[in-house]
Amino acid sequence: MAESRTGFADYQFEIYLRGLQDQVPPFTTDLSALEEVARDRMGPQPYGYVAGAAGTGATARANRAAFDGHRLVPRMLRDATERDLRTTVLGSELAAPVLLAPIGVQTVVHPDGELATARAAQATGVPMVLSTASSHTIEEAARANGDGQRWFQLYWPHDDEVTASILARARAAGYTTLVVTLDTWQLAWRPRDLDQAYLPFIRGNGVAVPLSDPVFRSRLDRPAEEDPQAAALQWLPIFSGKAHTWDELGFLREHWDGPIVLKGIVHPQDARRAVAAGMDGVLVSNHGGRQVDGAVAALDALVDVVAEVGDETEVLFDSGVRSGADVVKALALGARAVLLGRPYVYGLALGGADGVQHVVRSLLADLDLTMGLVGCTRVAEIGPDLLHRLAPADGGSRR
Repeated sequence: MAESRTGFADYQFEIYLRGLQDQVPPFTTDLSALEEVARDRMGPQPYGYVAGAAGTGATARANRAAFDGHRLVPRMLRDATERDLRTTVLGSELAAPVLLAPIGVQTVVHPDGELATARAAQATGVPMVLSTASSHTIEEAARANGDGQRWFQLYWPHDDEVTASILARARAAGYTTLVVTLDTWQLAWRPRDLDQAYLPFIRGNGVAVPLSDPVFRSRLDRPAEEDPQAAALQWLPIFSGKAHTWDELGFLREHWDGPIVLKGIVHPQDARRAVAAGMDGVLVSNHGGRQVDGAVAALDALVDVVAEVGDETEVLFDSGVRSGADVVKALALGARAVLLGRPYVYGLALGGADGVQHVVRSLLADLDLTMGLVGCTRVAEIGPDLLHRLAPADGGSRR
């Protein structure tokens, strides 16, 4: 296990000490500014794919506005000098309540793609969640992650034999938890991608998992190596364009013997159905605003989901996280842990594995310091009493 007690905050002093040698960080420590820094490095098509959102971008903006609408209320004269960020999520101990969210096609921003992310995750002690849309195989990412903690995210194919094969491979490669993404059974209207006619999958990016799968390969007329584009096009209708339903969840339970988390839950009644279906957790997420324009902010949805099922199942959170304070706010509203998305991909674009590591260490240091400064020594001490919610009209009523 990597750092657990106050060690995360030490990154701050490492940076200041390097300053004595006239060394500054390779790029900004402000995760909210990474997008602009990475934009030129990524090129217009990959940048548009990573940074883009559905429709007008209203949901992505709402995600950030929801964080801004909650303010922390620090407590004084508490001895928070020594802090312990460890927590338990779905039966596993984590060094901190942070994971790396599943993001596919990472080689469009850096040649090492998910392999670099896997190495950085292992080095920082943060679990990674590998996407089905990875640019590298399940097994390659596992080897790069070494003894790190890793989960697998499923874009659920409409081929039971292929699905079972992919899940078996993930379990054999040491992925402990299955995250089933529900909100992306078809792609939303994404103007940044459409304006550039850019969809990485049909160009052969982000399809390493199916193209390396023996069952899917048996469906091909020709080996994927001979005609990778044809193989990619054959994969698309299997994993996109048709919705699954609640009564199919039993199939996943039959083929996965670890915890299962449903990702994309924003309605409390869907969270209730997940509990009734025997799922182990829900991940409150609107896919970073990439799927439904004008949707509820993920942080606002978190409040309702926690109120409905927070005492019965583990609730995780993503969408819009840009700082340690954001993590504290999500935890205060009832999330067990938080997943970081776009910022680490910008770090990947800027510096490969070292760039991802810089982003993760920056977030963890910020989280560690923020916890201390609001008066918390352990994750369990973070609660709604630390929050002040601004009223939309008059600027603030106590929540």
